Amino acid sequence: MREEIIENICTNKIIAIVRNVPTEKLKQTAEAIIRGGINSLEVTFDATGKTPDEQTAENIAGLVKEFSGAAYIGAGTVLSEKQVFLLKQAGGEFVISPDVRENVIKRTRELDLVSIPGALTPTEIQSAHLYGADFVKLFPISQLGADYAKAIRAPLKHIRMLAVGGVTEQNLSQYLSAGICGFGVGGNIVDLKAVEQNDYALIQSRAEAYVKSIREIKR
Repeated sequence: MREEIIENICTNKIIAIVRNVPTEKLKQTAEAIIRGGINSLEVTFDATGKTPDEQTAENIAGLVKEFSGAAYIGAGTVLSEKQVFLLKQAGGEFVISPDVRENVIKRTRELDLVSIPGALTPTEIQSAHLYGADFVKLFPISQLGADYAKAIRAPLKHIRMLAVGGVTEQNLSQYLSAGICGFGVGGNIVDLKAVEQNDYALIQSRAEAYVKSIREIKR
């Protein structure tokens, strides 16, 4: 399963970041994203603690059950081994973090899940790779851009990298040319105002726009 998920990310390129979506609107939001052609969804833990980790894990379990076979569901903002274990219990399949934590990466791999920590410097990126990361997400990449990604990739081509933060339909091609193999996209797809207004058609159309851009670039 791990290799299947890795291949899916490399092929389809986009992971939709689902953050701060109320539990009662998660299913409709996920449906819109999947209808739009994106089949990897990251449901984030709440680092503030306002939403208990157990509630987030329960939300993930609900999506796994609802969309089994249609999408891969993982967790984001994973900062502890406990959260990795909760994801595993929920049936989730990949772990995304904003930083490099050796214990989190190694626990993820021990549980046969896909590991995607966040890093920015060459030292952080290589450390994540050595700890066992399957991908390293360049985060936050928005202020540094594709030129930075290209420069980092030059000595570190052996590491699969994702770009997260400020990724738009317009700059996808620049990152792919720099050697980036996929992207995490949050608010540009999962618009919280649209969620609040039950405008799931807008979320679907934004997902479709990213998918279309990827397909056109790959031609």
